[in-house]
Parts: sequence; structure tokens; C-alpha cells
Amino acid sequence: MTRLAINASQSARARRETYVGPWLPEPVDTSADPYLGAEHGEALSFAVLLVLERLSPTERAAYILREAFDYPYDELAAMLQTSEAAVRQLVSRARKRIRAERRTEVSGDQQKTLLTAFISAAREGDVVALQELLAKDAISYSDGNGARQVSKFPVVGRERVAKFHRAFASHFWAGVEVEFGTANGGPAAFLSRDGRMFAVCAVTTSADGIVEVLWQLNSAKLTAVA
Repeated sequence: MTRLAINASQSARARRETYVGPWLPEPVDTSADPYLGAEHGEALSFAVLLVLERLSPTERAAYILREAFDYPYDELAAMLQTSEAAVRQLVSRARKRIRAERRTEVSGDQQKTLLTAFISAAREGDVVALQELLAKDAISYSDGNGARQVSKFPVVGRERVAKFHRAFASHFWAGVEVEFGTANGGPAAFLSRDGRMFAVCAVTTSADGIVEVLWQLNSAKLTAVA
């Protein structure tokens, strides 16, 4: 199964070369399974998944099987069809990469407070409030795979991100209902219009505020939460 997953990952990476705009992980409803969220929420978090995408498929498999599921190295070696020493090196390399690229996030309650305040400010188009919530080097990603009115480029910088969300506030939020819940072990906002979910918004955070705003607007990726 692990080898099949690696093959699928390699194929997905090739397909992603033709993907239009930013690519984000699919949201997973961890609230439906408390055990899943409690035991593996860290490995499923958007912050970790975004970094994992920069690893090779084999590094990613070794890291997840070791960190999330605690498989011993000898079993991992058999799964990955390599030596135990090679597996240890894969896991070590993945850990170092993740530590180097990932910021320390605030607590779940603080993250929920930041997300709730962000959604409120974005809905109002309040640039000042948005800037107060965002880290200086904040980035907003919108995953729509070429859908109309979805940004095909990341928006970088506190002021640009705030003005970006103000620009579409008047038409984007019309008739939208927001429900807050859990996805990938962390807080998320589920947006619906006319009874149909069309977007999920999540944030990654640090002591400096919101570091990344993650908009999942690709309907094909919302099946696991819709």
C-alpha cells in the first residue's frame, strides 16, 4: 500500500505541473473522528502538509509512517523496500526540513480566535483590522485550479493581503453563511451559499499573527468535508 501511495504521489506531482494557480492540500474533516484529530492532527495539519509537499514522495512516506503512526524502522524498511539505515536517514532529513521551514504555531484556541477575527474583518473589508491580524510577511493562497474570479497567484505581504481581501469583499460575501469547525486537526471556516458549500478557509499562525491564509475553492477538493 505504501508503494502504491508513493506511485500515486509521483503521478499527482506530474499532474500538478498543469494545475492552474496555487495548489493546496485537501481539507479533511477531523471533527467527525475525535481519535483521528487527537492522535494524528499534527501530521494532518495544513502547516505540516504544506511543508511535506516540498519533500520527495519517499521522504514524505517515511516521515508520516514514523511520526504519525509510530512504525518501527525495520518495518518501514520493508515497506519502502530499502535498508533500515536509509529509512533513518529519510526520516531525519524530513524532520530537519520541517523544523527549518515551519514556524511555531499558537495554541488551537488562539488560532480559532485569529481565524474568527479574520473572517469578520474580511467580510467587512476592514483593511486596518486585517493588517492587525496578519504577520508582516503574510501570504494568501487561493486554490481554484483556474476557476473564474479566483486568484491564480499568491498574494504576498501584510498590506497587499489586506487590500486583496477588501477588493472582493462586497461581492464575494453576498449571501454567504459561515460555519466554524475543524479540518486537519485545526480550526477552519466552512462557507456556503444557497445551502451548498463552496469554500473552506484556514490559516497558519505564529506569535506574529496569521502567516498564511489558505482558501480552498476547488469544488473537487471539498468532497471530504462537504
